[in-house]
Amino acid sequence: MRIGFLGLGLMGEGFTRRLVELGHGVAGFDPRADRRDAAAQWGVTPVGSPAEAAAGADLVMTCVTTTDDLEEAVFGPDGVAGSVGRDAVLVDFSTTVVARTKAMAERLRADSGAGWVDAPVSGGPPAARAGGLAIMAGGSDADMATVRPVLEGLAASLVHLGPVGAGQVTKMVNQVCVLTNFVVLAEALNLAERGGVDSGKLVDALGSGYAGSNLMRAMWPRMIERDYAPAGYLRQVLKDLDMVHDLAHDLKAAIPMSTQAAELFRLMAARGHDELDGIAVLKLFTGEPV
Repeated sequence: MRIGFLGLGLMGEGFTRRLVELGHGVAGFDPRADRRDAAAQWGVTPVGSPAEAAAGADLVMTCVTTTDDLEEAVFGPDGVAGSVGRDAVLVDFSTTVVARTKAMAERLRADSGAGWVDAPVSGGPPAARAGGLAIMAGGSDADMATVRPVLEGLAASLVHLGPVGAGQVTKMVNQVCVLTNFVVLAEALNLAERGGVDSGKLVDALGSGYAGSNLMRAMWPRMIERDYAPAGYLRQVLKDLDMVHDLAHDLKAAIPMSTQAAELFRLMAARGHDELDGIAVLKLFTGEPV
């Protein structure tokens, strides 16, 4: 398929490498010229605007940081809406505000006839590169039928959860489970280290019981090594938890654990660590310089 891809950061690199490997033609845009130049090295055709990426594309894929970024890319000057075909579908991998996602999907359909699937992911850049993501999708049955063959090449699991917006609600649930557990793992590792336990053996010791998880297996070794190089940025963790707060407020849902976790990440960001990985919250427990 012909794919226009917007956003060539950590996740965008993984996505586009995988798409090129699967044989798709990818035209890529990012506001940063260095990212466009880098993407050309793995087979992406760099273009100068979202509109240029969308022109002639069967699918337009977006992976940007904020809802404002997405709206600008789609509806701003030289945006997707001005050039996308009526038979195309936009697939948004970003984590965005539910109500605004629904409104943007309706607007794009009205303006251009193009469809919209919100398809936020869990798994991080290595999973994007390997085709091992969990993709939680919202959209019409017809739009899902169009995008499913491509998304299946990117995903270890792909679940259609309902109409547009359902994917974003599910991503908020995912972020509650994952991001609060960054804090839980930090608390547990600090306790183990202070107790004199060989923390490197704990994944094996706990992994077959209820404490074991994919997150523990992935993050625990990095936390032991104090490897805070970003697979995802702490600032994005905080952004997502603030979105959880806003959705919970709208739904009148209590989120005490998420609220406490957000305050710890906010403290880390205030101390200048927002470009580290979210697991750097461990610093608050261990006494490392913050």
